[in-house]
Amino acid sequence: MPRTREPGARRADFLGRVRRGRDRPGNAERPRHATGEGARLILAQARERSLLRRHPWVFSGAIDRVEGDPAAGDTVTVVSASGDPLARAAYSPSSQIRARVWSFDPGATIDAGFIEAAVVRAVRSRDSLVATGLDGVRLIHSESDGLPGVVADRYGDTAVLQCSSTGAERWREAIADALVAHAGCVRVYERSDLETRALEGLAERVGVVRGDEPPARIVIREGAARYPVDVRTGQKTGFFLDQRDNRARVAAMARGADVLDVFAYTGGFTIAALSGGARSVTAIDSSRSALALARETAELNAVAAEAVEWIEEDAFAALRRLRDAGRRFDLIVLDPPKFAPTAKHAERAARAYKDVNLGALRLLRPGGTLHTFSCSGGIDAMLFQSIVAGAAVDAGVDARVLATLTAGADHAVALAFPEGAYLKGLVLRRG
Repeated sequence: MPRTREPGARRADFLGRVRRGRDRPGNAERPRHATGEGARLILAQARERSLLRRHPWVFSGAIDRVEGDPAAGDTVTVVSASGDPLARAAYSPSSQIRARVWSFDPGATIDAGFIEAAVVRAVRSRDSLVATGLDGVRLIHSESDGLPGVVADRYGDTAVLQCSSTGAERWREAIADALVAHAGCVRVYERSDLETRALEGLAERVGVVRGDEPPARIVIREGAARYPVDVRTGQKTGFFLDQRDNRARVAAMARGADVLDVFAYTGGFTIAALSGGARSVTAIDSSRSALALARETAELNAVAAEAVEWIEEDAFAALRRLRDAGRRFDLIVLDPPKFAPTAKHAERAARAYKDVNLGALRLLRPGGTLHTFSCSGGIDAMLFQSIVAGAAVDAGVDARVLATLTAGADHAVALAFPEGAYLKGLVLRRG
């Protein structure tokens, strides 16, 4: 697409530093031939298939050799063993994902204009959602938006940015400029406090990138509900935007129900259930600060104090205690943290998912529904359903799948990048 308007003097200054090779601390005098320009990753024999299918990752084991001297974040050309240029990608010497593709056009120039155009495409693709009055929305969904390692969420007039790859780190300033210029944001706050940055050789970082410090709470709306978001210290970028559609589903099924919200965090599903007419909600989380914000959320939505029982306790222990107390529920939500960030953690995570679903199914009344989720990249949808099925067998209950769930439309997944579909969910009805 054509280049969009210049974001201003700050961007011009940044471009100047890039052209002089001064965009990385300590590299002001680095010779031009060592900036990665012209560097190539030569693939091993018959290792180009995934790139030809437009999957954006190049793993270290697929590389035969590196020509040139690229540094972390430099743009390299990926070339097949037979010499065919395939893509332009960001180089990451510390990661098993050795390169992440910016463009499958091997002649593409990756500069601030390219990055800005990619941000504009991502933002414009959410225009229809924003037009509905939605003020909490994902603007950039990393590889699925052609910006590997970049996540940006908008809360009102604040964009929260996460950079998890060396390529994202290299173009952080250009990304921030584009968000201010094209996403209607007055500030950009960074939440790159991700453990996965260590795999890329990057330190964690949090703070203002553009504009001023964000307020302690930013209030967003979802239907009739309002949610205060803490973008400075909340989980992820401050709120679980990916569960928006699933909160609406819970609201639609909650009328007259006794609801159990496990791993309640700041009460998203709790408020959704109450807005849908739930008779009562028991909300469990081990984090005192999360439950404090959940109580704020309840007050903001004028929830009667007696409608919610807040429990600060380890979820696994709480499920056993509720079982021993003979408690039963009509609707249960399980939205645990990421038990398996990568496939190597899958076996241990599977045990945790099975245990928590087993505990929930034992608390579910006949005819009740379980809304159970996994946000673990190392657990795919088929494995997740198999784990939950095993939990049902051990619980001695019959259950049917009413629906399979995923993230909302602002978390759309590129067809060639199934890894982007990290959120998996099932709605089960107990027989």
